[in-house]
Amino acid sequence: MPLSHTARTRWQVMLFALLIALFTPFPTKGETAFALDERGLLTAAPVLERVTPAIVNIATRTETQVSANPLFNDPFFRRFFDLPPGLVPDARNQVRMSAGSGVIVDADEGYVLTNHHVIANASAITVTLKDGRALEAELIGSDPGTDIGLLRIDADGLTEVEIADSDAVLVGDHVMAIGNPFGLGQTVTSGIVSALGRSGISRDGYEDFIQTDASINPGNSGGALVDSRGRLIGINTAILTPAGGNVGIGFAVPSNMAISVMEQLIQHGEVHRGLLGVTIQELTPELVDAMGLENGNRRGVVIASIEPDSPAEEAGLEVGDVVIATDGRPLRNAADLRNRIGMLSVGDELVLSVLRGDESLDLTARIGEQPERTADWIENTALAGLSFREVAGPGGRQALEIDAVAPGSLAAWRGFRVGDIILSVNRQPVRSVEDLRRIVPDGRTTLVVEMLRDSRRMLVIVEG
Repeated sequence: MPLSHTARTRWQVMLFALLIALFTPFPTKGETAFALDERGLLTAAPVLERVTPAIVNIATRTETQVSANPLFNDPFFRRFFDLPPGLVPDARNQVRMSAGSGVIVDADEGYVLTNHHVIANASAITVTLKDGRALEAELIGSDPGTDIGLLRIDADGLTEVEIADSDAVLVGDHVMAIGNPFGLGQTVTSGIVSALGRSGISRDGYEDFIQTDASINPGNSGGALVDSRGRLIGINTAILTPAGGNVGIGFAVPSNMAISVMEQLIQHGEVHRGLLGVTIQELTPELVDAMGLENGNRRGVVIASIEPDSPAEEAGLEVGDVVIATDGRPLRNAADLRNRIGMLSVGDELVLSVLRGDESLDLTARIGEQPERTADWIENTALAGLSFREVAGPGGRQALEIDAVAPGSLAAWRGFRVGDIILSVNRQPVRSVEDLRRIVPDGRTTLVVEMLRDSRRMLVIVEG
């Protein structure tokens, strides 16, 4: 008697489950996320049971001063509403609450990694654990350049996440994102690593993002991106979306970068970035052909100028050298080199693999100290939000390079990027911070800024 359609379907499902059981081995602890459990279901629950207690919700309170409405100074407005003479409301404090996520990376010390933008300017920070405990957090420090922040909480029975080597991550690896999207509470999504080494997303920091299609939404910021063994490979930080929700393109700061920043924040309370002392540009196909590079090498960075008495000069670097690797790791582009230098501390050694004509050289540079950044006076000008350092510009002459752009500042909104070199302001050459201070007036005066970006000159009108 032939089987009915329903019976055939049931037998097909049972056969499929049997084949999975026969050919999918039970993993050892921590081997992989998905395994068959005693119910015969493929699940990641055992891995998540270990990891999720290390993921926390972060609530912040931010107070900003809001000026009184300028209409109160308008005589017609005052007469229309019959306001008494001299009555003008004072500025008031506006309180804003926001939510994000964090990751416990050291249970003994209570260290919690998150994003800088989650806790920036917060007057109070509360960390809520998976077991419901709400704890006041201490801000150890944060770094706008990498969007990494570090908190400390004081509690017993904390769980920390195991940290993986993010340099070993491959496109196609299975990953899970854990965080607090939209303030709903702890949520897990899954996907794969879509790409590595993404940069140019926010234009104002050190970027080497892991891209993933695991759903990341507002509130996931500061949460964990873990591999199939539940090990931390990244701190979720951004999404690329036209409408504010997930479209399958999310980004995470690699764990190696986040831990490097954390170590400096613990030691100094801020990140002290090193200096090599070079101006660099991309290795374009035109430069490859013009320089006659062997084997048609098309990856690397060209040294455009070298600062006098800098670590680069002492190491023996020359203008026109093509740097193809650092410490044996191939370079993809100029942002790659900048990131690697930015993650080093003063005194660290860096081995640069260089092509010079027909020669291949390995040069060792000892990283120097960055000069003092721009003073606070710039915050009262039309260039508020920018920080500079003095470098050797085109032709070896002194110039100013933007080394930080405050997230959310007018400077960031106007499109300034880290690495832009300021050549002149209002047609007056700028070679030092003192030149800039002399030329740029206080207040929001309109400025014409000439700058160099990726070897291209451009003018930017900064309206006051």
